[in-house]
Amino acid sequence: MPSLIHVEKHFNASDTVRDIVIGMSDGLTVPFALAAGLTGAIAASNLVITAGFAEIAAGSIAMGLGGYLAAKSDYEHYFSEKRREELEVKELPDVEKEEVSEVFREYGLSDEEIKPILNKFEKNPKSWVDFMMKYELGLEEPDTKRGLRSALTIALSYIVGGIIPLSPYFFVNDAHNGLTISAVMTMLALLIFGYVKGKFTGGKPIKSAIQTVIIGGIAATVAFILAKFIG
Repeated sequence: MPSLIHVEKHFNASDTVRDIVIGMSDGLTVPFALAAGLTGAIAASNLVITAGFAEIAAGSIAMGLGGYLAAKSDYEHYFSEKRREELEVKELPDVEKEEVSEVFREYGLSDEEIKPILNKFEKNPKSWVDFMMKYELGLEEPDTKRGLRSALTIALSYIVGGIIPLSPYFFVNDAHNGLTISAVMTMLALLIFGYVKGKFTGGKPIKSAIQTVIIGGIAATVAFILAKFIG
């Protein structure tokens, strides 16, 4: 009789994928909105290119720094909590034992079944602390090198995303013509990026693609109208 093997599929978006999504989404929308806004006020493509590259440089640095600080904050928070748990296991063992018991009671274990586990933890404080970090606080030990890697990934993704809406302005003198081409290229890029993002994040790809295009379109439209009105 043939047996059916059940294979569970779970998606766990890696930190790198999340960083690419953060950098790419902002890189596509912000420079495009800036270019659209400038086009509403000026007609020279070279000015749009200059301002656009200045924004990409500043934006990539700011986003990369934000990613680095966020990763560093996660790292510091984890080890701060770990030091606190190490102290509590040493100075308040009875309280910590009760917290462990509460975790296992939620899974239907009786106090008699939990007792041997507590005895094991008492002999191995390191495993005890690791258990508390993961199952009481829900914290995983962060990669100490993630800060720099996150900063570079976000910054480079922002630059790649930002170059797409600016590229048409290199080939036309009239910024308005550049905007038309840029809008088509950027909306297509947002559509593809949104679809791929939906695939990677386990969501609905088509819905993600449409939402990404709408957000980018609204940002660019508002910037263009404001610049046109003010100019």
